[in-house]
Amino acid sequence: MTVTGVYPSQALREMIADGLITGSPDIIDAQIQPASIDLRLGTVAYRVRASFLSGSGNTVMDRLEEFEMHRIDLSDGAVLEKGAVYVVPLMESLALPDHIQATANAKSSTGRLDLLTRTITDGGTEFDRIPEGYTGPLYAEICPRSFSVLVRPGMRLNQIRFRSGHFLIPDDELRTRHDVDGLVNGDALIDEGLGFSVDLRPETGDLVGYRAKPHTGVIDLDNIDHYDPAEYWEPIHTKAGQIILDPGAFYILVSQEAVHIPPDCAAEMAPFLAMVGEFRVHYAGFFDPGFGNAAAGGSGSRGVLEVRCHEAPFVLEHGQVVGRLVYEKMTETPDQLYGADIASNYQGQGLKLSKHFKSV
Repeated sequence: MTVTGVYPSQALREMIADGLITGSPDIIDAQIQPASIDLRLGTVAYRVRASFLSGSGNTVMDRLEEFEMHRIDLSDGAVLEKGAVYVVPLMESLALPDHIQATANAKSSTGRLDLLTRTITDGGTEFDRIPEGYTGPLYAEICPRSFSVLVRPGMRLNQIRFRSGHFLIPDDELRTRHDVDGLVNGDALIDEGLGFSVDLRPETGDLVGYRAKPHTGVIDLDNIDHYDPAEYWEPIHTKAGQIILDPGAFYILVSQEAVHIPPDCAAEMAPFLAMVGEFRVHYAGFFDPGFGNAAAGGSGSRGVLEVRCHEAPFVLEHGQVVGRLVYEKMTETPDQLYGADIASNYQGQGLKLSKHFKSV
């Protein structure tokens, strides 16, 4: 009988041992997260004219012959420039059975740098979605939106998770879980997932977020706790409980809710409604089992909101619902939880930039 849910860390190790997930060089244990595997950049980046999907019947390499402008050797490190689009073959490949599908997304630090990173596959008709039974290589499409970045082979910008069957947790079960476990502090807005609102009235001070500066230096993604935030970010202060989002600007804000992800669940952040405003929230929206949970040493963690405004200026107000968490059941509780047994950068977080910046 096929199991149902998201595969945890111990199952991922079994899939690697069985050859369903392979790497060249071999996948290392540090890549395995509670409910996902980090994917590694290969040794070459292809600068392309435009973002693309390979499409049914085509390989990514076929399409690169059509769109490639030039290629860059990453072996000694290379800069991916702001505003350009690159395709990088990843070190991992898949040989999925017919009952397992996969989904990829950018890692938290990648999203907080506005580094748009999506996974594409041979024959793919969607970004970040790998269908049941897929066999073949994986590629990362990378578009730095706010900052140029220095990358090297083996860097991990995105991650992949694997699921079988019906894995979404329905609203009625979420309400029961909230009554028992307290999925958020305070009242829970549950409607096709758990509602997320923006915090523009902090308990202390008036710092509510950051806006990326338009002209900055390169960020070396290997440098941790290194860069002065003032050189890359403009702090946003308000006493009015509202801010105006500028078209084209990128913001780091924080949720009003402190979230708990039970050990037997994972969650994904999804847009709330297209009709709520001219902006997009979230680039890296996967929450591991144990995020903010007491079993993993947490006491609730805020969700960092990566926000980009679209065509028109938009007033964002305190408490406005901007996203939702869709909860997914695990096939079993992972043998490692976010924050408890691994080096997790964002357990217990509030408003926080990526790990590359010095603490404010």
